[in-house]
Amino acid sequence: MQTRQITDHEVSARVPVIEARDLRKTFESINAVDGVQFAVQKGEVFGFLGPNGAGKTTTMRMIECVSPRTSGTLLVFGNDPDIAPAKIKQQIGVVPQETNLDPDFTCFGNLVTYARYFDIPPAEAKKRAADLLAFVQLEEKRDVLIDKLSGGMKRRLILARALVNNPSLLILDEPTIGLDPQARHLIWERLKILQAQGNTIVLTTHYLDEAARLCDRLVIMDNGKILVEGTPADLVQRYVGSEIVEVEKSDRVLACLADMKVSYEIAGDMVQIATESARDIARALLDNCQPGKVITRPATLEDVFLKLTGRTLRE
Repeated sequence: MQTRQITDHEVSARVPVIEARDLRKTFESINAVDGVQFAVQKGEVFGFLGPNGAGKTTTMRMIECVSPRTSGTLLVFGNDPDIAPAKIKQQIGVVPQETNLDPDFTCFGNLVTYARYFDIPPAEAKKRAADLLAFVQLEEKRDVLIDKLSGGMKRRLILARALVNNPSLLILDEPTIGLDPQARHLIWERLKILQAQGNTIVLTTHYLDEAARLCDRLVIMDNGKILVEGTPADLVQRYVGSEIVEVEKSDRVLACLADMKVSYEIAGDMVQIATESARDIARALLDNCQPGKVITRPATLEDVFLKLTGRTLRE
């Protein structure tokens, strides 16, 4: 029987870009990240979801070599961030949640100046800056100061800045926060292009439609722990089902659902029923319960998120 030698390239392709085992970060008595385990494979978009304070950004900061871990194992490109941070930082690009562009420079100046941190020669830095402004559709704003840009333009420029060093891993913390739909869709398109070019992308987002659209796999975190992991579609099917029936809450509707032995959740003034047969449930409600309003819709990742993390507002 013939055997084939496995190449170094094939071996490296199987090694996760990021690997965490029993990863912990403690601030005094608070377990911000509490023993999480995950792996991000080369070329995928991997998402971290969770309410405020869940541990998402803290996890990202450890990956970025900004915040040292308390305990556990964390490897990025096979390197320990505590031992080889410079080696890791050369290969990553970061889009932070806050807008931290230098107001003293133009769009072009921000990119060229940032390139100096990576010892990119001036001529190459200028070429990359011009190419990246075109990539994020900011060519016409090349010589405009930062204060003159809209919020969407600033986020696009931050994405361009994160790509100055041609990173293999792009880390984005709320990349489209506060943007209008047009700007969000433009950034989504650019991220998909980057993935098609072989980049690995890790992101946090509070926009569940964004996670469902972009992520190959994701985790949902709460209180420093990972609750679930999987593809968006698999998580929806596993924890909610395919369809949702929403009906206005009333004593009569609740009594009917009890008679029908149907499980439900109360969301404000509405009752939600996860089901595989929305039409049958809706018909039974209309025939027997005199509801004020009945809506049927596909189940979404937001339904999973709220089911697992609750509906209580987090500050």
